Amino acid sequence: MTPAEASDLLTRCAGFDNRQPSAAAAIAWASALHDIPLDADAYAAVDRYYGTPPKDPNQRLWIQPHDVRRLRRTIRSERVENFQYEPVGDEAPAEFIARYRGQLDAIASGRHPAPADRPALTGGPSREFVRELEARGWEGNRTVPDTDEQALADTVRRAGPLGIECPTCGAALGRPCKTPGGTSKQPLGKPRPKPHSARIRAATGQPELTAEQQAAEEERIREASRRALTRLDTEQAS
Repeated sequence: MTPAEASDLLTRCAGFDNRQPSAAAAIAWASALHDIPLDADAYAAVDRYYGTPPKDPNQRLWIQPHDVRRLRRTIRSERVENFQYEPVGDEAPAEFIARYRGQLDAIASGRHPAPADRPALTGGPSREFVRELEARGWEGNRTVPDTDEQALADTVRRAGPLGIECPTCGAALGRPCKTPGGTSKQPLGKPRPKPHSARIRAATGQPELTAEQQAAEEERIREASRRALTRLDTEQAS
């Protein structure tokens, strides 16, 4: 852009912001936009800048050379958004580069109409490819649960004892087991560090204990508690 061309662009800007173009301003703008031609896109960049309201309603719009450069690039990029190169027979690398740049510039500059349709991939995976996926455990497209509760249930089903409701204390899916009773802070009971044995057995597919087995298990727990108390009394006495 020459100083004379920059002066014409500044005149366009003055139509919006009432600035007073000068020879010094034209030289400065020409230097800042030395690689930008004065074309329809440069004028369109000014129009778009002043046609877009600022984020702050009290802000005064005052375009700068970098705004012209940025918006002109945006305008040209929008035209080539759906660009798809059209090859011409067998091309050498140099011919491909030249034709590619030529087609891209023709659309970006507006000399050639921009493609209206967005290129899209068509078709799907081949049957052979799908069979290979299925042989490796693929079960088709994954469905998204409708609720967070369903998503949580799908997650905890594979998380061991927490994947089922506790048959002893009734703890829900994904929730820790609770001790009997409760407090004002924990009305449902204090969380247990380990799940109930019945919950572990149910999660691992083990059969439930019979009445005799249950009684023996309770006696084992009581005996372990008695031994622990005896050991504690001995340690305190010594």
